[in-house]
Amino acid sequence: MGHVPFIAIEGPIGVGKTSLAKAVAAQYQFHLLKEIVDENPFLTKFYENIEEWSFQTEMFFLCNRYKQLEDIKKNYIDNEIPVVADYHIYKNIIFAKRTLSASQYGKYKSIYDILTVDMPKPNMIIYLNASLPTLLDRIKLRGREMEQKMDPNYLKQLSMDYETAMFEWSQLYPETPIIKIDGDVYDFVQRPQDLEEIITIINNELAKGASSFEPTR
Repeated sequence: MGHVPFIAIEGPIGVGKTSLAKAVAAQYQFHLLKEIVDENPFLTKFYENIEEWSFQTEMFFLCNRYKQLEDIKKNYIDNEIPVVADYHIYKNIIFAKRTLSASQYGKYKSIYDILTVDMPKPNMIIYLNASLPTLLDRIKLRGREMEQKMDPNYLKQLSMDYETAMFEWSQLYPETPIIKIDGDVYDFVQRPQDLEEIITIINNELAKGASSFEPTR
């Protein structure tokens, strides 16, 4: 691992990324970077008509996440302050590949490459996944109105896309460990012992590259 821990937690919608990011940030006293979702003015329209509103939605997310990462690099990473994020900007490619037409994706990818060329990359990824029933239950439980209109088939395909993307990421960046956690097995919100197990896994990974870093007890 690099000198400053930068942990990104990724996975499909509803899997528990933010809940785990908050728990990890509290455990280690890391800065918490949360994805901006509710401010996207296109998102409700997107869930109602993906084809019509996908480009606007993805461009809004890209610009916002770029600005967030730029701020994180300047204010935290460059100052050697550890960060845990409930997303990484690479997720933009996962969603864009699924929702954009070929011509739109070509334009989008060109802009993405320009914006992210010098952005900080995580030195640990925690990849959460779960079965479709679990994801649907958690989406229903958290009650975001715009997500209730989501097509379950879109969510199922998105989970498969994440599997592919994590494999691609492991090939592109073999130096970055990817810790895979099964959301059907681990319920780190309801069961404290499950969270403890995950923290132990993170401790072991941190120790490989930052042996002097002690977690907060």
